[in-house]
Amino acid sequence: MNMFKSDQPQILGYESSQHYQAHTNNTLATVLSHFHAHVPSPGQSTSTLVQTIDAPLPRVWSMVRCFSNPQAYKMWIRRCTMHAGDGGIGSVRQIELMSGLPATTSTDRLDFLDDDMHVMTFRIIGGDHRLVNYRSTTSVHQEEGGKTVVVESYTVDVPAGNTKEETCCFVNTYIGFNLRSLTRCTAGN
Repeated sequence: MNMFKSDQPQILGYESSQHYQAHTNNTLATVLSHFHAHVPSPGQSTSTLVQTIDAPLPRVWSMVRCFSNPQAYKMWIRRCTMHAGDGGIGSVRQIELMSGLPATTSTDRLDFLDDDMHVMTFRIIGGDHRLVNYRSTTSVHQEEGGKTVVVESYTVDVPAGNTKEETCCFVNTYIGFNLRSLTRCTAGN
């Protein structure tokens, strides 16, 4: 059952996350409780976004899992250069961001990748931005009727001078653009 019918990413708070887990299949509920159950430390923000895409899981997962080519669907990335690894666990990438963002580079490390469960986790380890201790988990799930559900969650330190709400608003907006772009790149192809 998909409780989200919008083409916009849905943001899950704690209660809606619990409701969503209770109304999903066992595999999705297990992944949500195991990989997306972030417990933020004081001074951190966390959020979970969900996007339903009218495309088969293999097509969506092939784009999401490609750590070495995030610009295939993440529209704010100008270029990605691998600094270590080949896109597997432990790989490190340097991304250059488009102008207009409050940063120009980010260095990320792939911490987890499971092609059977369709889950990946990366963290930001450097760059000229304010996203300190950022860790993101993305999972991809088959939905009825050939649709795919993408869940992306994160934790991040709240920068000095900002509130948790402001931090979530900024990061949720960025992730939301990426999820809508992923939808455009995979749906109907």
